[in-house]
Parts: sequence; structure tokens; C-alpha cells
Amino acid sequence: MQMDDGLEGVVAARTVLSEVDGAAGRLVLRGHSLDAVAGRWRYEQVLALLWRGFFEDAPDGDALAGALGRARVEAASLLRADDREALSALPPVEAMRALLARVPDGDDLPTALRLVAATAVFTAAVLRWRAGLPALAPQADAPHAADLLRLAHGAPASAAQAAGLDAYLVTVADHGLNASTFAARVVASTGAGLASAVLAGLSALKGPLHGGAPGPVLDMLDAIGSAGAAARWLDAALDRGERLMGFGHRIYRVRDPRADALKGALHRLAEAGGMQPERVALAEAVERAALASLQARKPGRVLETNVEFYTALLLEALGLPREAFTAIFAAGRVGGWIAHAREQVRGGRLIRPQSVYVGPAPDARQECAEPLPA
Repeated sequence: MQMDDGLEGVVAARTVLSEVDGAAGRLVLRGHSLDAVAGRWRYEQVLALLWRGFFEDAPDGDALAGALGRARVEAASLLRADDREALSALPPVEAMRALLARVPDGDDLPTALRLVAATAVFTAAVLRWRAGLPALAPQADAPHAADLLRLAHGAPASAAQAAGLDAYLVTVADHGLNASTFAARVVASTGAGLASAVLAGLSALKGPLHGGAPGPVLDMLDAIGSAGAAARWLDAALDRGERLMGFGHRIYRVRDPRADALKGALHRLAEAGGMQPERVALAEAVERAALASLQARKPGRVLETNVEFYTALLLEALGLPREAFTAIFAAGRVGGWIAHAREQVRGGRLIRPQSVYVGPAPDARQECAEPLPA
């Protein structure tokens, strides 16, 4: 029996949803390259693409946008008067997970829409509570990304800001059989329902080895401070054996295509006046210095910029606090979790891998000598 720790190289599913080509640095979303959709499509359009064929009554992008807006209004009705006091002290992703457990389980389109809507509405509500402010009511006729930003900030988002968040949500919507998606598929394979599958995915995502890394990218940039200090600071960090946040990926052997998609979104936002040019210049200087240092010190390894680096900068530019980055990640990935859950259920196969026992063998003499339990 072949065994691979971490299931490295093991194929566990056939999927029509996304292809992650680590050797070529390419991400395909159901027949569309990420380059073709990021910055051009709204999140609702990618949901329609990923969900096509998995729900009999799934509408197209425009009709789905309206249904999702109504679902946001419905999700807000699940909030309670005492939630602010009870949940505002929790990390946003923890509070959102507690709230998401209120969504009833089911396998139909209304449940799917409710879950996507709830991740956005609940995350925004938690951010408002943490700032000492009341949660706001969703606008059913607003685009999803724009309404999420308005709910979080209490003011309408600019077109550039909404486009920036759309680019992010689209970019992270699906990414093969990553840890959270696999967790969602395992739970879905038991017939537990979409809400249970999404909660499993969210619980996996919150781990620091999966969805919790973008915030420290900003900590690194703050510590470096200026472009001229980048090389010295990075070399000192590597001398201490520290990992440079935002560089390297388990799958990609070349540059992560999502990094380029988000870098493009960041530049478009900066050109529209939505970000300080000095912050962009610092980030690019740090990126260049980090890649040079990693290449010099680890010439046999490919450690390129990954999705975390420009995720952190883009979400910061959108005014979202770094402690909420994992919850915002979930607001994008939830559409992919739902698509994978439905795909898994259609296959009808319970996921049940084998394990290899490496514990001690039973000692027959000792077992015979031990008294029977009462």
C-alpha cells in the first residue's frame, strides 16, 4: 500500500471546477483562465459559472445577483440583539463561524445563496461591532462586493473599490483540492448538507497554514518601513531562519498566477486614487529584494511571490483590518466550497481513506495476565 504524508500526489477527486497547474503557473476556473476573469468579472458571474449544472434552478449571473441580494437581506435577519456584546470580542473569523452555524442545512439553491450571503453580511457586522457601531441593513439591489464594503464601512464604496474587492473574491473563489475544499468535500460526502460542508471548510481555512497568512505580510512591510531598508531587513530575517511571508507555495513551482491578478487589481485601485503610491512602491521594492535574497540563498528551490503578498495589500487598501482577512477570504472561497460539495454529492461516494497502524503490537502474555474489566 502506497502512503504519502499529507496526501502529497494523491488524486482524491475528479472535478470540472478548477485546474491548478503548478508547473506552468496557471489557474483555470471551469474552462476560463484566471487572467481572463479576474478584474473583468463580478463575483456573481463566477458563482454562476462554478454552480452551473449543480442546481436545477440556478440562474445566470444577472439573475443570480438579484437572488444573492435578497439572500443578504435574509441573512441579516439571523442576527440577534445580543450578538454585539457576545461576539465582538472574538476574532472576526471565529465570530463569523458562530453566526454561520445558524444557517439551516440543506442542499438546494436557496441554502447555497444564503451561505454566500451570510459570510459577507456576518463578517461586515462583526467589523462594525468591533468598532463599537451597529450592524447595517443590506441593500438587495446592490452588487455583492459593493454591498459588503458598504456594510463594513458604513459608506458607499467607489466603483474602483468595488472592482478591487470583486477581483479578490473572483481570484480566491476556487483553487483545486486545497485543505478547506477537501474538508468541505469530506463532510458533503456524508450527506450532511451544504451548511455543514461550509462550516468544515471555514474551520480548515482559519488555520494559520492555510488561510491565516496575509496579515503578517503587512507586519513585515511595517517593520521594513522604507524601500532602502528592505534588503537589510530581509537578509536579517533569513539569517534568523524566519520565513518571508508572501513567498513560496506548496503547489506552484513558478509564480502564483493569483499574485499577478491581485497585483493588477492593486494597481488599478491605486490609479483611481484608492491607495497611496508610496505603499505600492514599498511593496514592490520588498518583493524585488525578497526574490533576490531567496534566489541567492536557496538556489535549488523555487520561492516566488504567492497570493498572500498582494492579498494583504489589496485588502488593506480597501480599508479592511488585517484581523478580518481570513473571514474575507472565506467570503470568496465559500462559492467554491459549495460547488465542490455539490459535485461530491453527485458522485455519491463516501470519502474514506485508509490509515497505516504504526502503534505497538499487542502482547499476548500481558493481555492474558490482565484482569477482565468489571
